[in-house]
Amino acid sequence: MKKLFGFIIILLLVLIALIYWSVSGSDSDLKTAEIINYEEVESIDFKKHDSILIAASTLFEGGAIKKLMQGETYRKAWSTPVKFPVVYLDTLYGGMEIVEEGGGRQTHSLEIKSPDGTVYSLRSINKDPKKLIPEIAEKLGLENVIVDGLSAQHPYGAVLAAEMADIAGVLHTHPKPVFLPKQERLGKFNKKFGNRIFLLEYETKGDVNWTPYNADKILDTDGLQELKMKKGDKVSIDHKALVRARLFDLLIGDWDRHAKQWGWVMQKENGGFKAVPLAGDRDNAFFKPGGVIPEIVTNKNIKPLIRPFEKDIDFMPGLVYPFDIYFLRSVPETVFVEQAKILQTKLTDKKLEESFKVWPASISKLDKNDILTKVKNRREHLVEYAREFHKIINERDLLSKPLKGSEDLKLNEKLLKCFDCE
Repeated sequence: MKKLFGFIIILLLVLIALIYWSVSGSDSDLKTAEIINYEEVESIDFKKHDSILIAASTLFEGGAIKKLMQGETYRKAWSTPVKFPVVYLDTLYGGMEIVEEGGGRQTHSLEIKSPDGTVYSLRSINKDPKKLIPEIAEKLGLENVIVDGLSAQHPYGAVLAAEMADIAGVLHTHPKPVFLPKQERLGKFNKKFGNRIFLLEYETKGDVNWTPYNADKILDTDGLQELKMKKGDKVSIDHKALVRARLFDLLIGDWDRHAKQWGWVMQKENGGFKAVPLAGDRDNAFFKPGGVIPEIVTNKNIKPLIRPFEKDIDFMPGLVYPFDIYFLRSVPETVFVEQAKILQTKLTDKKLEESFKVWPASISKLDKNDILTKVKNRREHLVEYAREFHKIINERDLLSKPLKGSEDLKLNEKLLKCFDCE
């Protein structure tokens, strides 16, 4: 027994040593949102260039120990140089005006508006992990565990997800990678947003409808709830479209789908409104953690809502959000099965293969085969997943607190529980 206990102690000490070895790095390693590949970036006149060849980040490069402890992830995709078009706000789509700064816990974003009133967003490809680092990690000097974990996100995953969404018939925000130099129109935002890479995409809200639907505005989720309070049964949602969008999320492994990541295209119909779901923020599509530490962290018993993108879905309860219960509780299983079969028909092997054309060849060479294999396998099991997804939605209790982003709304008891509650 003493020998076994001693062996366990030695094993723990070795594990701790490997963890600290794998996360060792300088303070500059935390500067994830800066262009670090050009030593003289400040002196370059980007108006003389229409594009720039640059790696998204070299932050995640690491040796064998780091890859063992924290996984291979998408490190090579982050450090591979890619051509980004250079954009200036004063000439982009007729001239953009800055509306406001936005962003979530990781993403820096800038909301901008074109002359015709269409609202766009510049969302940082590089993420800021500071808000994610718990105090205990700072005290133990393990901040880089969190920082390095961001390499599980594919820098161009949202672009591929959008192309696949087109094939699937799922509405999306059309993200495009761009490089934003420091410029006069950025004004006070130059330090934070200048000389950075972003995804330029449509916003999931706005008074101008840019979608193919005959609609007069796009609302966010709390705006939709406010309209529901005023108009009651005259406001409905396109359940089939939402089921298809959520099953598509399962296909691409996008586990982070809360209410603030959706917009609603408001179609006028029979004297009322039908809301068509608009999916935004695909940062976690094809999420690929790995290594000793992430394998522990993403265990379903530790972090059930952080689900890795594997060939099979290993824990469906972690993919069912309050959002799903709120909007899909009344939808029968037949709709889930129907939409799963439609996706299987649309997402053929040939179409999936062709979707990778949106990536540079250097990126496809790295990650295409792995992602394609997993999507195909999930597609084959999609009807089974759809039934399980529906079953869990109906097993869960109705909501007792507001959706994310709706905390300030004064909802009645019925509208608090679900969108279609009687």
